[in-house]
Amino acid sequence: MTIVPVNRRAFIKSSAAVTAGIVLSPAIIGRAEAATLKLKCSSSLPNDPKYANGRVYYDNLVKNLKGNGLGEQIEVAFFPDNQLGQEIDVINSVKLGVIDLMVSGSSISANLVPLVGTFDLGFLFSSFPQQTKAFEAGAAKPIEDALLKGGNIRIIAWAYNFGSRSVLAKKPVKTPEDLAGLKIRTLPNPVITECLRLMGAAATPLAFGEIYTALQAGVLDGLEHDPPTILASKFFETSKFYALTQHNFSPLAIYFSDMTYNRMDPKLREGFLDAAKKAAADTRAHGLAVEKEALAALTEKGVTVAECDREAFKKRVAPQHENFIKARPESKAVIDVIRATQA
Repeated sequence: MTIVPVNRRAFIKSSAAVTAGIVLSPAIIGRAEAATLKLKCSSSLPNDPKYANGRVYYDNLVKNLKGNGLGEQIEVAFFPDNQLGQEIDVINSVKLGVIDLMVSGSSISANLVPLVGTFDLGFLFSSFPQQTKAFEAGAAKPIEDALLKGGNIRIIAWAYNFGSRSVLAKKPVKTPEDLAGLKIRTLPNPVITECLRLMGAAATPLAFGEIYTALQAGVLDGLEHDPPTILASKFFETSKFYALTQHNFSPLAIYFSDMTYNRMDPKLREGFLDAAKKAAADTRAHGLAVEKEALAALTEKGVTVAECDREAFKKRVAPQHENFIKARPESKAVIDVIRATQA
């Protein structure tokens, strides 16, 4: 296991040089793969082995690589807590092959390929198990193909964020009217931003790494995220009311650079991809278990966790689906599969 603190500027500079060397010198590829293949994996979340999905996935990946007999052939270095930059910068680095792996929600890649934003539509999924069934029924394939074609990025496995996204605020929120005027942080993603706007909030896109200080300074009145992330990132220190809107069951994507994929030895690649999928299954199981535990821990830390008028929020967001289909007709087949899938 390699978890590395790093100077971001030095990393990007050295990585760019390495990438250029790989492109210019094919012979280097053979030598590198004959020895240990070194990969870099990024996550924006803290280095928490229980509540942070990036670290949990990484630990499972290392375990499964060893189980597949690849522990000595593939070394994955883990960079948590935005060490390699904000997510929007990292996803572009994955596209360019500067970073090999990224563990993050599907939402961030919608900035590269807007069709991915289908999965960000409010109240689209009813649960994570229902999401998995929908993906197995074919809902994920068009999204994966679009991202590969438009972004040179492969999604090699799907896991779960550790709970549905709900609203943490500095005041109680039970109805859409309670959200009026509250500056709620959203991902820098137009679909999620629109969802929160329709729910009633003053939706405020902001990079993940800037949330805590913005809450402290009063620039934000809250955010929307899953319970373990709120716990791991200590957002509960600034906001004490968690409304269970459950407006988004955000899929966790394991992004893999297509450049890295193509330079791997096929036999090594097969074992790596198998380990990546097994790690995703392990992470899904962990995520389902840890959400309830995180909610209990937040309560112990003084957060009021409360039900809200979820149907009122859902009714407000309903037009988003049809408007999205009108703007991106190719999303209709994906949405139809999801709607037709029972939990």
